[in-house]
Amino acid sequence: MYVCGITPYDATHMGHAATYVAFDLLNRFWRDAGLEVTYVQNVTDVDDPLLERATETGVDWMDLAAGQTDLFRADMESLNVIPPEHYVGAVESVSWIVPVVENLLTAGLAYRVPGAGDEPDGDIYFDSDAAASDVWRLGSVSGYDQETMATFFAERGGDPERAGKKNTLDPLLWRMRRPDEPFWDGASLGEGRPGWHIECSVIARRFLPAPFTVQGGGTDLIFPHHEFSAGHATAGDGKPLAEHYVHTGMVGLDGEKMSKSLGNLVLVSKLRAAGENPMAVRAVLVGQHYRSDWEWTEELLDEAKNRLVAWRARAAGTTPERAEALVSQLRSHLADDLDSPSALKALDEWASEGPGNDPTAQGSATVLAALDALLGLKLA
Repeated sequence: MYVCGITPYDATHMGHAATYVAFDLLNRFWRDAGLEVTYVQNVTDVDDPLLERATETGVDWMDLAAGQTDLFRADMESLNVIPPEHYVGAVESVSWIVPVVENLLTAGLAYRVPGAGDEPDGDIYFDSDAAASDVWRLGSVSGYDQETMATFFAERGGDPERAGKKNTLDPLLWRMRRPDEPFWDGASLGEGRPGWHIECSVIARRFLPAPFTVQGGGTDLIFPHHEFSAGHATAGDGKPLAEHYVHTGMVGLDGEKMSKSLGNLVLVSKLRAAGENPMAVRAVLVGQHYRSDWEWTEELLDEAKNRLVAWRARAAGTTPERAEALVSQLRSHLADDLDSPSALKALDEWASEGPGNDPTAQGSATVLAALDALLGLKLA
């Protein structure tokens, strides 16, 4: 499993948390089923938004990236998210990316764009039309039509107006060195830094089979990010990037999608600092279906706190037989497209039965272990 990571220029908001908790559920479900899981996640620790924020705040971009990455990982630990086996930064992957882009150029699947205005000569772009095949072509991952792709490309970091591109949707592979920007030795590419999509493509190919099982992220990554990550990988070796593309819904606040650009953020770190129980926050997240769009409210957090109290009270006297029946229910719901909301409703029904009468605590231990293993909810 590969789940696209953060660009570390601000703290973890509830939209991020919802995505990583959702894929944590999948990770836990696979492991509970006895499967061996390799989980890879990147961190885009050099990118335009990060550099812009560093300039605005007067903080060195590397210090900003490192500090926000550490905060993100602390947030994930507090939410009991199992860390990936491989957590790889864009900076770390530059030396792997360079030969891949060189090969795409040699194969005629990438091209250089001449300079225009303030843009220097030599930026390298992916040739989407030349790379089209029976395995991948524009729209094959997203299923979007041309108009939709054009809209999202302009909104999500693309540069459709860049002069000299063969196709307005062609994405950047290698950005030539600019003044006051970090750069790396690109060998025959020249000094510069990689584009966004090639980063994930190369990292995934380095640590996972071709194709791997699940490519994950929010719905806002379907296009252009997952589309072109897949295109780059397939252009390199003719194989699909992943067998399945799984996407989480968007989290809103007061009627708007929660996003860094809008500033309408509920931050995990601020809730932690305010003394909120991270397991209550996780219970809110697990209580939403991963594919659904939903809104964060204080009422949801209050409901989650009450649920935790009720579940703890019921666990104490649960008989082994009732515990096993409950665990079976939880597994059944998670097997149905990770239906975690129904799993929590099963917990509510179990809690409504009132105190149990098992003095041995065997049932209680079974329930507590299952809630942790399957749902990531630590009640002990």
